[in-house]
Amino acid sequence: MPDQILDCDSSDPVTMGWMEGLPPPPDKRIRWADAGHMRFPTHRHAYSRMREFLPTARVGRDPAAVWNLPTALRDDLDDVSFQALDDGRSLTWAQARNVNFTDAVLILHRGTVVYERYFGATRRDTTHIAFSVTKSFVGTLAEMLIAEGRLDPQAPMGDLIPELADSGFGDATLRQVMDMTTALDFSEEYTDPASGIGAMSNALGLTPRPPGYTGPDDVFAFLPTVRKNGVHGQRFTYRTCNTEVLGWIVARTEGERLDRVLSRRIWQPLGMEQDADFLIDTSGMPFAGGGLNPVLRDMARFGEAMRLGGMLPSGGQAIHAAAIEAIRAGGSKDAFAPAGYAWLAGGSYRSQWWFVGGNHGAYSARGIHGQAIYVDPAAEMVIARFGSHPVAANSAFDPTSLPAYKAVADHLILYG
Repeated sequence: MPDQILDCDSSDPVTMGWMEGLPPPPDKRIRWADAGHMRFPTHRHAYSRMREFLPTARVGRDPAAVWNLPTALRDDLDDVSFQALDDGRSLTWAQARNVNFTDAVLILHRGTVVYERYFGATRRDTTHIAFSVTKSFVGTLAEMLIAEGRLDPQAPMGDLIPELADSGFGDATLRQVMDMTTALDFSEEYTDPASGIGAMSNALGLTPRPPGYTGPDDVFAFLPTVRKNGVHGQRFTYRTCNTEVLGWIVARTEGERLDRVLSRRIWQPLGMEQDADFLIDTSGMPFAGGGLNPVLRDMARFGEAMRLGGMLPSGGQAIHAAAIEAIRAGGSKDAFAPAGYAWLAGGSYRSQWWFVGGNHGAYSARGIHGQAIYVDPAAEMVIARFGSHPVAANSAFDPTSLPAYKAVADHLILYG
């Protein structure tokens, strides 16, 4: 981790006063043109205000059918302790909140809210960027279409999306795209503007493009430029461009834009309490790999629906049971192992979900800077979290997040 002058408390966006004043003074302004919405510490404000910096589409709820989450807050969870995976130091759950630059966190146990905290610029009604947690929503939509017989997981991309026939995706199967076992010339190096993710970010317009930029102006134009590098299906390699292809497939299969599909197939059936914001590119297509901005309780509802096999507490089947069964089967551990995730030994990846080895069969939606939905079936527990950690990669906070999740799960199993 790079040297940090500011810790979680001193970088609190309310304490720092970003965008406060009429008008805000120059040194307190956050500008898209300076990419301040994507840099620490200003991103600690911006992640809860992304629609003020980038265009968004609305993922609409059904206000007449909200899934009520009963609440019975506990006072025994902040003191739950664990050892960090990297240096073995002892931390409590409460201490880990700050170490991980938590903006909001909620724990469901057997469908009841037992813990809920909001910090900084994030409140219960605040949408917050979920980054790659978005992928798990998209992967679930794709599995629903497979369960309905509308998509064939063995179909080649060139057949599903003819525009990709001559790209690196052309001879990859849908399953390989969903499980990220494609072999592509695309680097997911967040600190390198010349990487594949940097080039895709330019196409999306997430941050200002370099002077004289003449590259693709949207995701549809970018994806056909991705070339093949190796043999598909041999190993897992995390690449966001796979999810952009998956979002395209879902939208084309359903015949409407991804934000509308998500609203109709998940947001409304699950009784989400708030609309979500979805970042869009210049074509109007949502950023499938990381652009969803929900409220925390709606993240938790999605995790709970996964835990319940797609059933609502009221009795309806909101998500196809076969789709969730396919996801919860997990991916190939052999394909996953060479990726070398030190804190995910024995894990796998399936349909845009991460499976955590040795943690009660837990699985997770994960996003950079600390976003997560963590489902532990054995503990009957779901954790939803928003964060604004200074470092993007999950490897920076996995050592103090994964054991914290397991410790709370163990506590709930033991004490009920």
